[in-house]
Amino acid sequence: MKPRLQTSLGQHLVLTPQLRQALHLLQLPIPELEAEITAAVESNPLLEWDESSPLSASAEDAPGGDEQRADTDSAAADHDWDDQRDVAWDDRGRGGGGGDGDPDGDASERIAQSETLRGHLSWQLNLSHLSPRELAIGEALVDAIDDDGYLREPLSAIAEAMAPELQCDEAEINAVLQRVQRLDPTGVGARDLGECLLLQLEALPADTPGHALAKHAVATLIERIAKLGAPGLADALHCSEDEANAALQLIRSLDPRPGSSIGGMPHDTYVVPDCSISRHNGIWKVSLAGGRHASLTIHRGYEQMLQHTVGADAGYLRGRLQEARWLLKNLAARGETLLKVVHCLVREQSGFLEFGAQALRPLTLREVAAQIGMHESTVSRAVARKHVHTPRGTIPLRAFFASGIDTGGGGEASSIAIQDMIRRLVDAEDPRKPLSDARLAERLKDSGVPVARRTVAKYREALNIPSSHERVRIA
Repeated sequence: MKPRLQTSLGQHLVLTPQLRQALHLLQLPIPELEAEITAAVESNPLLEWDESSPLSASAEDAPGGDEQRADTDSAAADHDWDDQRDVAWDDRGRGGGGGDGDPDGDASERIAQSETLRGHLSWQLNLSHLSPRELAIGEALVDAIDDDGYLREPLSAIAEAMAPELQCDEAEINAVLQRVQRLDPTGVGARDLGECLLLQLEALPADTPGHALAKHAVATLIERIAKLGAPGLADALHCSEDEANAALQLIRSLDPRPGSSIGGMPHDTYVVPDCSISRHNGIWKVSLAGGRHASLTIHRGYEQMLQHTVGADAGYLRGRLQEARWLLKNLAARGETLLKVVHCLVREQSGFLEFGAQALRPLTLREVAAQIGMHESTVSRAVARKHVHTPRGTIPLRAFFASGIDTGGGGEASSIAIQDMIRRLVDAEDPRKPLSDARLAERLKDSGVPVARRTVAKYREALNIPSSHERVRIA
């Protein structure tokens, strides 16, 4: 065997800084996004707010084109989307979906509770294709995950906590844990730092620069990586310093506390809708939220200065110009992705918008991802912590998703619709003889929705409805 050089052509998907920024921007709700944009404008002289033309920024410079709209006629079989580009980013943190002077834009509707990590994971778990037994184990695992995203409890302790209602061994719990570890954010459910980083590395393409060495380093040298540096890592892994440096850079780009990215919003906070859904002449219209006072653009003075600048100053300005273009491009991609997701939600859940929760049909992240040609994790990021202004008030985008339960007629009813049915039955009951969980289950079965008594109890508790004994009222 003789050493030899060989060249080859191939396509590789690399997690570049631009891609990392795009993923980061996608998961930010409007207030955090505008704070990020404001910070970028303050640190980059090539970015500025164009006060003179808030709604006429060019396609190259506007973050998402101009405001993008989509219309769909819920009564028609074919959905005719009327796309117009019109988005501007307000530097003062505004961006209501209802527009100025919206009579339906009551501030009280925009008060929202903080989304917790457990709630975010439980929501995804309920949209997964799990059996009732697996779902119960998954919920127990989610409850044991701390705010940083780690599972600190041993599997044996979780098994003991579920007994005697549910008897299961560690192998069965571990199988469900692997499903939980595939939820967003990537790396959640890990039992230590090494496993957390490995989960994030396994989610990256195998041909990412430094990928194989990074996995080997995390698996065998996790306690020493910080002290070794690139030269020490090269010696330990028997590779070149350049290869070790690529692996080290990849490891440093990972998040050691993945759970901290969820649930940062304080309690009882006003939310700013990321988009708006309204109905005009029988047609549902969807638009991205955007301020009308300022738009983000490239500073033309500095851009023209590049033509006459040389040396270090030219290098600095070129770098800032490239960063500005990346930001504008990624903001455009964020808007387009969000619109695709909301378009799909309106198509699938027009009944929910028109008639309320009882018309909400089962819909999962996987179904939406398949329809718009994206990965489930991308849809999850697009939906997380984002709200939409609708004729029914300002609601989280995740409210459009619901797990399904088989009905007697061969179809499915969403869990949200069933909860709404339970609430209606309780509201209409005789206060002197309230319906027990078993009676509620019978009523639902008579309506074509066979649900077990324990499922009714679970939904009743989720609705904060007391038991039948506590609801007794003497007239």
